[in-house]
Amino acid sequence: MRARGFTLIELVITVAIVGMLATAALPLAEIGFRRAKEQDLRAALYQIRTALDEYKAAADAGRIEMELGESGYPPTLDDLVTGVVDIKTPDARKMYFLRRLPRDPFYPDGSASASETWGLRSYASEPQDPQPGEDVFDVYSMSSGVGLNGVSYSNW
Repeated sequence: MRARGFTLIELVITVAIVGMLATAALPLAEIGFRRAKEQDLRAALYQIRTALDEYKAAADAGRIEMELGESGYPPTLDDLVTGVVDIKTPDARKMYFLRRLPRDPFYPDGSASASETWGLRSYASEPQDPQPGEDVFDVYSMSSGVGLNGVSYSNW
């Protein structure tokens, strides 16, 4: 009577097939992970830029105290979270533009604060050469990587 079970050759062939399937699926998983990080970056940029525009609109409406010559954009990204006094309300309530500042998902240092993960562009700087300044007009990713769409993350 013959014993039931698998032979060594059957087991080796099965392990080899499973290994080939795993190596074929790994690049697809990496692309999926990268695509998820890109979606996080796109959402974070949208949130911050919307908050910057709302801050500017509030400043233009005279709800934020400004000095002569200021652009109306916030001095720092943290001002979007900590809030500014609404000078048009009788009890001087604060206006908040973000609950929390999102991080750049491609920033390598996990211990850095969220505001340190973004590159800053002031209102006075050129679009081709963004430089920080007295205010925050725009933000960009400081990652040197290129997205799946072929555009550098810093140009998103």
